[in-house]
Amino acid sequence: MSDPGFHVHRVPGDGAEDVVVATRGRDEGAVFTGTADGSIWRVSHDGRRVDLVAHTGGRPLGIEIDADDRLVVCDARRGLLRVDPRSGDVETVVTRVEGRPLVFCNNAAIDDDGTVWFSDSSRRFDIDGWKDEMVQDTRTGRLLRLGGDGDVDVVEEGLSFANGVALGAGYVAVAETAARTVVRHWTSGPRAGTRDHLVTDLPGYPDNIARGSDGLVWVTIASPTDALVERLQRGPRWLRRQVTRIPDRLQPAPRRTVRVQAYDDTGRLVHDHTVDTPDFHMVTGVREHDGRVWMGSLHEPAIAVLTP
Repeated sequence: MSDPGFHVHRVPGDGAEDVVVATRGRDEGAVFTGTADGSIWRVSHDGRRVDLVAHTGGRPLGIEIDADDRLVVCDARRGLLRVDPRSGDVETVVTRVEGRPLVFCNNAAIDDDGTVWFSDSSRRFDIDGWKDEMVQDTRTGRLLRLGGDGDVDVVEEGLSFANGVALGAGYVAVAETAARTVVRHWTSGPRAGTRDHLVTDLPGYPDNIARGSDGLVWVTIASPTDALVERLQRGPRWLRRQVTRIPDRLQPAPRRTVRVQAYDDTGRLVHDHTVDTPDFHMVTGVREHDGRVWMGSLHEPAIAVLTP
């Protein structure tokens, strides 16, 4: 039986991967999400109304809202985009870094000064090869920074499936899906420019992360730790390459779970929510706002909300 505080809101497309809540303006309280067909949707706070906002022509993943109330969209196929939710106009912002195309633009966070921090999950595999990246663990993921001058810098590289991005107190956090960690890149203070971990040895594979209105860093656990995946990642490279060439039904697959966690700036676990439901699974997006926890899913034609 599902948690009575857990509700699923359907959208007209599969794979509502991320969620962001509008906190001001005419869309205040609405939730935005993007689906596998390239659509961006606006969902009312009660889930009763779903409007098509735009179409990116790609595969939208992470979504943020900037100071001008535009959507900053990490599109896995088209790069970093800006979308005007009023007109539906789509602007291409970043498609190349250091002269090479972005392969797997995934998630972002926006600083108070307008700086956009975003992840490129792999330099070898695109979104269609995400299982290859998980098993082969190429460690070619990056954390990138787009400044107000339009220049893009590589801030961290060598990440193990770089994924969700969130801002903390003096740091930027980026999830390493394959390594089951959240890395911190310090942006201020005595540790500025250095890297450590907010949390390691997560109980599963993190996807998107986000700083909530409660000041905590919320982390999705898309699937529990898989013993086979863990063994394969430590195996010889030739074996890891072969595994993803076998039929899908024989490959390791995510389990049907719903789990999100929240950590404070010291890495202390504050919340750990698990929902037993047949109606939703593989949480890949999370956003806490005013005590409600919104979730997206790479596979579901829906978003969900938990009121603990």
